[in-house]
Amino acid sequence: MAKQEDKILLAHGSGGKIAHELVNRVFVTALDNPMLARLDDSAVADFNGRLAFTTDSYVVSPIFFPGGDIGKLAVCGTVNDLSMSGAKPLYLSLALIIEEGLPFRDLERIVASIVKAASKANVVIATGDTKVVNRGSADKLFINTAGIGMVPPGVDISGNNAQPGDRIILSGTIGDHGIAVLSQREGLDFSTKLKSDCAPLNRLVADMLEVCPDIHSLRDPTRGGLATTLNELAQQSQVSIRIEEEAIPVREEVHAACEMLGLDPLYIANEGKLVAIVPAEDADKVLKAMRANPYGRQACIIGEVRTGNPGRVVMQTRIGSSRIVDMLVGDPLPRIC
Repeated sequence: MAKQEDKILLAHGSGGKIAHELVNRVFVTALDNPMLARLDDSAVADFNGRLAFTTDSYVVSPIFFPGGDIGKLAVCGTVNDLSMSGAKPLYLSLALIIEEGLPFRDLERIVASIVKAASKANVVIATGDTKVVNRGSADKLFINTAGIGMVPPGVDISGNNAQPGDRIILSGTIGDHGIAVLSQREGLDFSTKLKSDCAPLNRLVADMLEVCPDIHSLRDPTRGGLATTLNELAQQSQVSIRIEEEAIPVREEVHAACEMLGLDPLYIANEGKLVAIVPAEDADKVLKAMRANPYGRQACIIGEVRTGNPGRVVMQTRIGSSRIVDMLVGDPLPRIC
């Protein structure tokens, strides 16, 4: 049985001596950098140009899953949100809501994962906060982040910019994250170990912008999956989108799990994939750049933007028929991000 002092106590959120011991033991050393080391109430940074700013919260259950954990998810998710505007991610904030009783070893493991993910994405954890709540008031650990990045001159990426004739590029297989989390939660076994696709996509986006600064739209298909993301883009730009079912890559394990559970891979969350809408004349060079990056090796063109029926997404099925792909209604897989 673990000793009481090896778990988070309610007193760790008191703001007193024991709270400072928690911050110093777990966070200050692991996340050490000049901005954070000042331990002021806010971080101060110099900027000259256009800023991108985002925030998100992470409540995934379980907090550890194949291919990642809630800490890696928080860093990568925030980095990716900034990247979808074409920004270079620079600084992240990190706030943790910790349930009383969480083992220190779990917290330290998650912080180590945060450090590794931040290093891989080349971002700085500039400021942070911890709160401890009563046992039963949270599910082990919740994380809130905010991120700041710089948008390069001349880059104008928005969900409003899709134009008829544009090509739609998907960076790889869909549904990996949602099914990996579900399999861990429900104890589902597959012939091969399915892992979350959780990954930072900022370098992939930088490679894409290098060959095509005129990318029209970028989006990471997280909650609601690819189907919801395409509907959002179609509605924002008031265009129609047509995709080819045969062109959309889905792992065999994801396909099998979805068939067994009555789910559609188009609506399953991803955490390391992106959808790009690019001018037709630039599609091939963007695709080539993506495939040269580790996170875009399976990139493929899955459809195009069309006129007529604004806001509608239509898919040509494998048997040659067409069906409307609507936005997700409800949430078949709760607590996956």
